[in-house]
Amino acid sequence: MKRKVLSALLIGAMTAAVLAGCGSSKAGSGSTTAAGSSQAEKTETSAAAGTSAEASSDTGTEAAGSQSAWKPEKTINWMVTSSAGGGSDLFTRTIGDIMTKENLVNGQTIVVTNKTDGAGEIGRNEVATTKNNADYQLLTFNSGDLMPMVTNTKNRASNFRILAVMAVDKQLLLSDSATPYKDFAEAIEKAKSGTVVHVGGSKGDDIATFKKLLAEIGVTEDQMTYTTYNSTGDAITAALGGHVDYVMAKPAACTEYVTSGDLKPALALSTERFGGNLADAPKLSEIGDYKDVEVPVWRGVAAPQAMSDEAAQYWSDTLKAVSETGDWKENYISKNMLIADFMDTKTATDYVTKFESDYLATLNK
Repeated sequence: MKRKVLSALLIGAMTAAVLAGCGSSKAGSGSTTAAGSSQAEKTETSAAAGTSAEASSDTGTEAAGSQSAWKPEKTINWMVTSSAGGGSDLFTRTIGDIMTKENLVNGQTIVVTNKTDGAGEIGRNEVATTKNNADYQLLTFNSGDLMPMVTNTKNRASNFRILAVMAVDKQLLLSDSATPYKDFAEAIEKAKSGTVVHVGGSKGDDIATFKKLLAEIGVTEDQMTYTTYNSTGDAITAALGGHVDYVMAKPAACTEYVTSGDLKPALALSTERFGGNLADAPKLSEIGDYKDVEVPVWRGVAAPQAMSDEAAQYWSDTLKAVSETGDWKENYISKNMLIADFMDTKTATDYVTKFESDYLATLNK
């Protein structure tokens, strides 16, 4: 029932989601780094996903692969179709770090590639059409990737192996010190009276959330504009540079900037307030005669359609093992205020297929 409700929330809000053509000057850039690299090391290099694999026992690998005889024997490539530093990048590197520390990948190296060409479509298509070494190719894939993909290309979820859904996420709006409004309620009034308010964010689900927000507060895209960036990290950089008044982000991508004082939570795009250092962000219903707005986002992992059944089962089992670690629960789910909701490859495939079908119906496709 929870997943049916979640799907209804998602699809009801996403009818207006389209792939915007504007955005960061970083579009078309790509970088390859190890899953365990620090922020300062996110350059065009390849390195191990961590350094502790040799010291780990084989117990983790055996547990994760208990239902599959296949196991990785060489480097694993992981595609992220957003820029380094955003929510998808953090999701990927966190999983890679845990896989390495828990020795869940048979001591192999995980290499993460950030490819944002064509707003991520080139990277997704590259994974979908991979034939050689398909068992060693992973893709970070979420609802914010699927919506523009099926809207603007012929690619569909069936062109991938859906390995798992790991968690559900939500957004909020944040301001910086240069934002000229005392709160978002004032920004709404200014927009209605003729002052253009500028919002920045990422693709897919962020656009859907913004469209739903505009519909609820009764302003147009001319009154409150939206600039699309290749990742939340790029959008935050734009906000810190004074290029937008508000930035849309998910907790994982913005909490460190709130802690440092660079960003201030302005509006929770959720039916419930966030906790921790985001607790000051009011819900939409708390700043005026509005209904709360939210577009929950599922975060998952996919692979080429050509991946073998044995490898797909291995990765599904391994991702389940990651989801059961204290590191994942405490340092990713709880820390970043997500909703834990693991689905294995079969359940996730059914879920994503239904989500896609429902969304395509809203587009009359």
